[in-house]
Amino acid sequence: MHRRTALSVSAVLLAAAPLLSACSNETRPGTAAVVGGERITTSALQAQVNDVRAAQNRSTTPTPAELVESSPRLERTKLRGLINSRILDKMAKDAGITVTTKEIEEQRKELVDSSGGPQKFQAAILQEAVTAPGQIDRFITDQLLLSKLMEKYGKDKLTAPASAAAEKLGIEVNPRYGSWDAEGIRLGDGTTPWIIQRTRPEQAVPAGT
Repeated sequence: MHRRTALSVSAVLLAAAPLLSACSNETRPGTAAVVGGERITTSALQAQVNDVRAAQNRSTTPTPAELVESSPRLERTKLRGLINSRILDKMAKDAGITVTTKEIEEQRKELVDSSGGPQKFQAAILQEAVTAPGQIDRFITDQLLLSKLMEKYGKDKLTAPASAAAEKLGIEVNPRYGSWDAEGIRLGDGTTPWIIQRTRPEQAVPAGT
């Protein structure tokens, strides 16, 4: 059984730096990023952000204020996660690795049990800026893929396959969200020469919405 009980996927990706290459081409309006020729739209990204903020505002422990404070740049966090998921998918495809629905269900149960029950699991997952069934399933899928990839290549030998996968995909990031730092594997601050920011930074969704 390939299981990973830690609630952090990004830590392993960070350890595999440098992984990613970014294109300098400008992305199209309404596009947060392009990975493998497929758009991650700004509307899809914002929908995930809104889902997380709404769930955080319904939380009692930790408090909404604590959760919001722990994820102040949520748009960028979610976009980084979406990009990393696509890289993991490509790495897994190249390695002939798959994850089944049964494995996802078993891993979810293990995470719930190791967290101390459903409520504590929900609190922990919110601190990872993850909520809603689809986001949680994707989060668990990423953990399972990482576990299987580490088993295949070795924990400290993911750089080469990750770099190969990223190069095949090609990554373009909308400057609104910064620029992709290939060495640090993170979205860094960037200039926005062709974007005028007309909206306020995303804020917590009012409770009850």
